[in-house]
Amino acid sequence: MTERVDFYILKSAAAQQRWAFACRLTEKAYLRDMRVVIVNDTLADAKALDDLLWTFNERSFIPHKICLDEQSLDPATKVHLTVEPTTVTEGDLLVNLTARLPQHFERYARIAEIIDADEERRRLGRERFKSYRDGNVPLETHQLGTSAQE
Repeated sequence: MTERVDFYILKSAAAQQRWAFACRLTEKAYLRDMRVVIVNDTLADAKALDDLLWTFNERSFIPHKICLDEQSLDPATKVHLTVEPTTVTEGDLLVNLTARLPQHFERYARIAEIIDADEERRRLGRERFKSYRDGNVPLETHQLGTSAQE
């Protein structure tokens, strides 16, 4: 059962800013011993985020794995990147980097929706916001500055 969905609204339309914020959010969750699933639009996006997770902060280390099917799931790994959330059936936090409502989102206690300044992504984000609201899921919205570090 989903306890809360947080919408993080970025001022930049750059995918790199969205991914950098996802890395910081994932780091916070990982340090709190949470299991994190990051859903990407494409395998190429997942690989780009995979590379960024290794390098975004020289003082931290976030063990993670790209998981494309149930056979590649590693229960000992706290952070999984995927293109389909049904591949990873358990987690404390779902970070949605896609433009769609995640399937079976109710499996996750918390959901983070990262919305950049691209007009189409904003429009689709508003649709997801309405879907969550219609499902009576508690919502929080966070307006972030240009550095997206707030």
